[in-house]
Amino acid sequence: MTEKIRIKDIAEKAGVSVGTVDRVLHKRSNVSKKAAEKVKKVLEEIHYKPNMYASALAYNKQYLFYLIIPRHEAETYWCDIEEGVHYCEEQRSDFHIEVRIAYYNRAESKSIIAVGDECLKAQPHGVILVPSDLDSTRTFTDKLHKSNIPFVMLDSYMPDLRPLAFFGQDSFQSGFFAARMFMLLAAKEKEILLLKHGQHGGLWSKQQANREVGFRHYMADHYPDVKIDTLELDLEEEKGLDEAFEAFFTAHPRVHHCITLSSRAYRLGNFLLKTNRRDVQIMGYDYIPQNISCLREGSVSFLVCQHAYMQGYLCVDALFRAIVLKQEVKAVNYMPIELITKENVDFYSRQLHA
Repeated sequence: MTEKIRIKDIAEKAGVSVGTVDRVLHKRSNVSKKAAEKVKKVLEEIHYKPNMYASALAYNKQYLFYLIIPRHEAETYWCDIEEGVHYCEEQRSDFHIEVRIAYYNRAESKSIIAVGDECLKAQPHGVILVPSDLDSTRTFTDKLHKSNIPFVMLDSYMPDLRPLAFFGQDSFQSGFFAARMFMLLAAKEKEILLLKHGQHGGLWSKQQANREVGFRHYMADHYPDVKIDTLELDLEEEKGLDEAFEAFFTAHPRVHHCITLSSRAYRLGNFLLKTNRRDVQIMGYDYIPQNISCLREGSVSFLVCQHAYMQGYLCVDALFRAIVLKQEVKAVNYMPIELITKENVDFYSRQLHA
């Protein structure tokens, strides 16, 4: 049977009106059980598959999605996510989709709740959410569930909150992988540096914390005798960085390899370039301009990347498919763990080949 079968053809086969077929296809009321069964029997016989794109276009409904994301500096991992979101919004413009972005302060646990409440006032059809701490995020997601608003989780996965879908790396495996690659460089070392970035004495994200669990798990299994020194820096404080690095390396002359599980490898990379130190190798995370500059200059050896642009794009696409096209979407979507070096950085594309 041709895929271009008309509603009129279905009506004739079922012995009902065109209006009845239309109501059955669109799951509307005012159809008798007998008539509905006749139509469904014909649909099964011809293996009918509705054109969801055409139906959604014909419906001409307006859809509002929200991206709720931490407030951030320009030219960071988060900017790539926003670009991916806007690109998907443009690609779906025929379906009248609008994506608004709201920012919360990650340093304030209740900020996500306040921003979420403002979002709910707009009555969005779907939400993309970068979680804060578990309790505050749960307070907001409970409200989303109560309002029957599906949400997609980005960056950090909290399965207990029951998101429609998740897009991001497997943080534990990412940290495990980073440790394995890092120790290819530092296999003969007895002491290494784990550079940590956070605020108010805590790590900046659940994702970074999970990476550290994976990292330490690998080290405990394969290099239990290697001493892991830690240097903790405040994400928002730029003053005194050079002094902190100088003091560390003076106190730890055996350390020649450093890893940071955040996107701030360039902080140490810039220090090494300024002081012309070539005896320290760094491994970090994320394809951002500051890190790429250090990679090209040689002060950063490796970057683990996670396609932030693609994550943003796929989050909007998941909401589009679930809400507009009424399709099922995959619940857990892990992004590739990619290793970037000076030699292959020019061949790495952060965008989609669409």
